[in-house]
Amino acid sequence: MSKQAVVGASCCPSLTERRLPTEAAAALSPAFKALGDPVRLQLMSMIASAEGGEICVCDLTPAFELTGPTISHHLRTLRAAGLVDAERRGTWVYYRARPAILRQLAALLTVPEHE
Repeated sequence: MSKQAVVGASCCPSLTERRLPTEAAAALSPAFKALGDPVRLQLMSMIASAEGGEICVCDLTPAFELTGPTISHHLRTLRAAGLVDAERRGTWVYYRARPAILRQLAALLTVPEHE
């Protein structure tokens, strides 16, 4: 999913409210697929919860027993799915979550409580 492929906020009510339109399913499924890997899910958590809203790759890599290129691959996958943005500053890259897509994914999975 490209950064432009994030669907409108009003397009996706909870899965329990009505059927997800085909276009919305096609736009959102790459994000769910990207989050289906445990390392990427942990990376996403670290990025989304980072103090100041962003985190340097230099702080992400040591948290895993993986090589730098493997972490870079996972971060590229998160970027390609539209979940994070990145900015190079000198030799380091800083990552930040894209709140709009996270809200869409959360809204889709929200289940209302019935009494």
